[in-house]
Amino acid sequence: MDFAQRFPSADTLRLQEMLNEKTAWISQDKKGFLRYRLPLQTVQDLHASFCDFSGDVVRIGTPEDLTPSEQQRVYSVLRGLMPWRKGPFSVFGVDIDAEWRSERKWNRIVPELPPLAGKVIADIGCNNGYYMFRLAAYEPEFVLGFEPYVQHYFTFQTLNTFARQPNLRVELLGIEHLALFPDCFDVIFCLGILYHRPSPVDALRDLHCALKPGGWLFVESQAVPGTEPVALFPRHTYAKAPGTWFVPTATCLHNWVTRVGFEETRVFCEHPMSSREQRRTPWMNYESYEDFIDKNNPNLTIEGYPAPRRVFLKAKKAAVHSLRQSSPRISISPNNNQGDLI
Repeated sequence: MDFAQRFPSADTLRLQEMLNEKTAWISQDKKGFLRYRLPLQTVQDLHASFCDFSGDVVRIGTPEDLTPSEQQRVYSVLRGLMPWRKGPFSVFGVDIDAEWRSERKWNRIVPELPPLAGKVIADIGCNNGYYMFRLAAYEPEFVLGFEPYVQHYFTFQTLNTFARQPNLRVELLGIEHLALFPDCFDVIFCLGILYHRPSPVDALRDLHCALKPGGWLFVESQAVPGTEPVALFPRHTYAKAPGTWFVPTATCLHNWVTRVGFEETRVFCEHPMSSREQRRTPWMNYESYEDFIDKNNPNLTIEGYPAPRRVFLKAKKAAVHSLRQSSPRISISPNNNQGDLI
């Protein structure tokens, strides 16, 4: 990608240097990453005659696009990209029932969307690109997905090899790289990311920095029940996830977003999680939501913490940069080692 042309205010030299390093790292295959890249090369000649991104299922191609042997090739490659976390997809007639019913999350966001036609958008932690394909139906100028996990990166590359959407692009970047994109995006989606960050306030500052003045942020996060402005800090894991740090209440998340400088902050949806939305499927045959919850009390995680909710929030960056100094960094730490609410 020509970052300098697409994002003139970005630190393009540093970005390209990092991505070159990542490409070289994958090529060395020290962690077996070529098992995702090499199958892609076997289907690069196959392209969809039809795509539909307007419905709950992202549809890429039809069965009639392929010969029986090509169908088998595609099926083998798609199965090799398991586990599928986001979906659903239909790829040349192969129906992929992913772990997450991602259309449910998207349908909660749709009524809150600003006009997206001609906009530059970022999807942070985009996974296999499900939401990026859904965004394509709104005719944005460009959507950049940030995805540091190699498996998800190559899953998107495979899908877009078939779909050929030139305004969708995923790079091996994480939320920590947003500081290299000052004032670059009209809209940013940060879905299911903040509770994986050891400093969610710093992450929100980077999101604020990367938005253009007047731009919109959409955040979706795990949350704990309650109205107090507090966050759970688990001792080790939360719902069996070791990479979970702070799980806020909706009020706490609202306060974080407001204190870093966003305006018009509003929680527009909150609901309990359930196995109707996240579950094991033939395309994701590992543990899922029902394995994370106390089987005797569905209101508790397997560790004994309050069972997770999901909270949705939107906020706006001021149209004109504020003259106020940014708020000081907030240090949030547990007051004991038991994972209490703080």
